[in-house]
Formats: sequence, C-alpha cells, structure tokens
Amino acid sequence: MKLGINGLGRIGKLSLWHHVGRKHFSEIVVNLGRQVGRGLADIAAAIERDSSYGRLSNYLHGYRGGRVIEELNEDAGTMTVNGVPVKILRESRNPAEIAWKGNGVRLVVDTTGVFNDPTADADAPRGALRGHLAAGAEKVVLSAPFKIKAKGMEMPADAVTTVMGINEDDYDPARHMLISAASCTTTCLSYMIKPLLDHLGADNILSASMVTVHAATGSQQVLDRLPRAGATDLRKNRSIMNNIILTTTGAAKALALVIPEMKKIGFIAESVRIPTSTGSLIVLVLNIQDDPDNPIKRDRINAIYREYAASSPYLDYTEDQNVSSDIIGTPAAAAIIEGTETHTRTANIRVNLAKTKGISCTSDDGGPAVLDVPVTQAVIYGWYDNELGSYTNMLAERTVTIAEKMV
Repeated sequence: MKLGINGLGRIGKLSLWHHVGRKHFSEIVVNLGRQVGRGLADIAAAIERDSSYGRLSNYLHGYRGGRVIEELNEDAGTMTVNGVPVKILRESRNPAEIAWKGNGVRLVVDTTGVFNDPTADADAPRGALRGHLAAGAEKVVLSAPFKIKAKGMEMPADAVTTVMGINEDDYDPARHMLISAASCTTTCLSYMIKPLLDHLGADNILSASMVTVHAATGSQQVLDRLPRAGATDLRKNRSIMNNIILTTTGAAKALALVIPEMKKIGFIAESVRIPTSTGSLIVLVLNIQDDPDNPIKRDRINAIYREYAASSPYLDYTEDQNVSSDIIGTPAAAAIIEGTETHTRTANIRVNLAKTKGISCTSDDGGPAVLDVPVTQAVIYGWYDNELGSYTNMLAERTVTIAEKMV
C-alpha cells in the first residue's frame, strides 16, 4: 500500500522519517502543493537535515549513517529515501485537487494543521479535510484534533478521535473515514489519566487541572511583529526566542472524546509556550476523595504507573532526574512519568453544607452543618517529545493499524 502525506511541516517531515525507517508502505507520496526552493534537490536537503533531531541518516543508521536520499528525478518529482520510493507533488494545495487517485494513494495523513473541520464540505472554496476523499483517498488520518467551526454541528458519524493504546478500538473500519489522532498534549495526558482512572475510579476524582509547559511551534514568531487585522491574542505575535508565552490548549475537550469518563470530572487545561524547539512537560494536579483507612500516597500512585508501564508499549516510568533534552527522541513513548517528582498531600476539606445545592441543614447548636471530607491532592509530572519521539511515533502507529485493516 502507498501512503500519502499532505504537508511537510514538522509532523509531516518527521512522519516521513518514521515511515522510511519502518518500511511498512511500499511508496510514500508527499503533497507540498507549491514549488520549493530551486527544485527537488532543495526539498531533499530539507528532508535530510533537522535542527532538532540532526540528520536523517543518523536517525536511521546511527553515527555510521551514510547517504540515504538518492535517485532524484526532477521531472518526475521522485527520489528514494532509505530505499523507499518517495514522490513529491507540487501542484495543488486544495485537498480535493490533489492527485491521490492518479498516484494510487488510498490512505492519507493530513499534517498541514489547516483542514481540521470534519463537517466542512469537500468542495469548500479554501479546501477541506473531506477533499482528500473526493480526490480518491479512502481514509484520512488527521494529525490534530477536530475543530468544528459551525455552532451546533455534531461530530459526523464517519469521524472519530482515537489515541493508540487508549481507545483505538473505537475506530470502526466500516464506518469511519476521518480519524483524528488528537494532539501531542492530549496523547500524553491520556496516558497520565487513564492508569489512575482504571485503579481509582472516575467517581473518586473530584477535580483535575493541567498545565503543559510546551516547546515552541511553527505558528509562533521568531521576532516581534504586528498582529493581523482582527487578531485578539497579541501574545502570538511576540518573539518565542525571548519570552514565556501564555496560550491555550484544547486538550481538555479532546480528552473527553478519547476517555468519556472525563466528562464526569471538572477539568481545566492551560498551556505555556517556552523557548525550546521540542520536548514538553505536563503538570497534572488531581483532587482525589480519599479513604481514611487506606490513604493515597505517592508510592501508591507511582506503583500504579510502574504497573501500567510494564504492560503498555506507550508509557514509560522513570525515577531518573530528567531535563527536557533528555526525552527528545524517546521512541514511541506517549508519556514518561517522572516518578521522583510525584507529590501528594492529604487533608480534610471542610464543606459548609448550607452552601451546597439542594441541602439545607444545621448543626446541633443551630449553626451551619460542616462536613469533613478527606481529600488527597496529587501532583504528577509527565514528559513528552511533542514532535518525533512521542506524537509522530504514536501517529504512525495509528496510521499503520488503519492500513492493516484496509482490504
């Protein structure tokens, strides 16, 4: 089977790296939709070198790696990368106009970050995710969360969001044509939450919050510049090289699609961008209703993660003292739990029942009734390589499992 990749940005390029190493697909067709540099040789140079991960040859073969991009044919737009035929398309940016059918591509991964609305019509003037289907693809994997722009629109029946190892069985090959692989943050977060839900139960988690300390992305500015007309977030136009920048994340909304139990739990998700090129961290805070006879301590939480990591290929647990560069390139690890930094604190939370909805009662002395509830607050740290090591590998796992079920 041939694989189509739409876009050669951070995730598109690193997906190409992964698949030419894995060699599951017989050929890869990459759509750029525009001319690049002086031709195919400049595209090959961009594929070969990466400022965050070094050279493709070293990624594939270590320090002995030699030349891996060969047989460039400018007229045909073809090359071989690690022995895998790769064709570059440079004509159409609109998904509906990409020559997938003519090139025998049935499965496409869209990594552009532009076409995220599963409800948009295939013939939308500026293009749409469904355009890939109109152009001949049978399945489309999106390397981002779905974003429905029109208010009141429901998720289409042929679209689904999955994270490998969490809810990949929600994908129905007979029904689903559009498959979102969520985001790097949602993928990491799901592996931090799921083990605790399985062991403690959703009913015992009173609330949750998270902050992702996230590396820079391509949407941010290297130097300050004026915002576009109508822009509401002026921070996006400030230099990522010089600032810590507050921003937003859709991880909470996407997480509920992947782990429905989270709909019962009050959850807040925030994001901070920092001046690093990759390697990110989630700080997860949970308030857990405790059992006075069996209080939750850090050793118990770490034991849950150690047990889960022993059976999951996508979760790592470490008691090393890491910094962000230590986890760059860690293969197929959706999350790496930093066990030395797990912290818990248990205390009785005093609840004034007179202020609770639907309850009106007083104490024996006529004052408001007060209930003491034992609650443990847990703080857990999870690393993730938001580009190659974590997300791209997880996206590729999802892509391959979809391909294997296509007749």
